[in-house]
Amino acid sequence: MDWPNRAPMAAAITFDMDADSLIHIADPEGWKRPYAISMGQYGPTVGIPRILETYRRLGMRQTFFIPGWCVKTYPQAVEAILNGGHEIGCHGWIHENPAARSLSEQAEDLDRSIEALVAFSGYRPRGYRAPVYQLTNELPGLLAGRGFAYDSSMMADDDPYALDLGGRTLIELPPHWGIDDWPPFAHYAEIGYMMPVRGPTEGLAPFFEEFEAARQEAGLWHAVWHPFLTGRRARWQVVERWLEGALTSGAWFATLSQIADHAEALRQQGKLRTVGFPAYGGKQI
Repeated sequence: MDWPNRAPMAAAITFDMDADSLIHIADPEGWKRPYAISMGQYGPTVGIPRILETYRRLGMRQTFFIPGWCVKTYPQAVEAILNGGHEIGCHGWIHENPAARSLSEQAEDLDRSIEALVAFSGYRPRGYRAPVYQLTNELPGLLAGRGFAYDSSMMADDDPYALDLGGRTLIELPPHWGIDDWPPFAHYAEIGYMMPVRGPTEGLAPFFEEFEAARQEAGLWHAVWHPFLTGRRARWQVVERWLEGALTSGAWFATLSQIADHAEALRQQGKLRTVGFPAYGGKQI
């Protein structure tokens, strides 16, 4: 793809600041589990300050996806992110699975999430990532109707593409599980994930390989990380050392909102792949 200033690739580190919303949505009695809650709380209270200090030192502006409940519960972390000039995108209300919600419930969850951020800071999000990537056939239309510029939940390409919603368009910035830190680092019995935890260097190596592959094809690389996972001390030290070199590669490190705006400009020039959405209008069996 063509990138601004002839950059060889685009790159973004995105953090999903789920905190302990994961515990409460998994089990209404989760509030009685201090160990599990404390693991999630590490993200906004310890991981976020560490991450933001690195970004400050390196002059980076990046994207964070935050559930609305977390905006209300951890205002100091949200304020620090915004004060650093970073982008905040929607990530559901309390990390609920949209696929398990009715259309009206999906709309309510989305509106509550938007309202929490607007009420806190006046900041209106432009991007959305569905919890656990569980985008529904209805959500892109809800997003477009509320002025969102992009989604980052689907996996039909390595690089940005556009969703044709039948008269409206939404940019898709695709993640995939190979650039998500859940498989190498998540060990969380309370929410049903017991991954074999990798050491920092081993666990992060695939992300750096993905970066090199994207650079070779002038593509997009963006990590999907969590402050309570990759924001841990030893892991983040590996990331810091890597970042110091990656920032000299010529890669365009940007927020997802900036990347989405560039993708939309390419779409208007007829240079961006566009796919119809939803893929199917009914059952296929």
